[in-house]
Amino acid sequence: QVQLVESGGGLVQAGGSLRLSCVASGNTFSIYSMGWFRQAPGRHRELVTGLTWSDGTSYYIINPVKGRFTISRDYAKNTLYLQMSNLKAEDTAEYYCAAARDRASGFTYWGQGTQVTVSS
Repeated sequence: QVQLVESGGGLVQAGGSLRLSCVASGNTFSIYSMGWFRQAPGRHRELVTGLTWSDGTSYYIINPVKGRFTISRDYAKNTLYLQMSNLKAEDTAEYYCAAARDRASGFTYWGQGTQVTVSS
């Protein structure tokens, strides 16, 4: 089992920045990849960006956040980050981190979520 705890959300004005953190605990050696998802009211949860845990290589990022969001990780601290800059009102959502044990299984472990609200 892997436990994930996010932090760093909050209220920010448009154009501002936030950094989300996600600390993993438990069987972290079993993690293959991690990602950040978001879900806005009335919308489906979507994968924003993801990386391969072992080498920190980002393998996916959605177009609306390219150039504004950066995913990274600190392997020694078992922590995943999402640096968000130039935030827009449409970035308002609940943000979740998730972990996958392997490529086939998909994201199995989920954090509780952290709210990001961008005021325009």
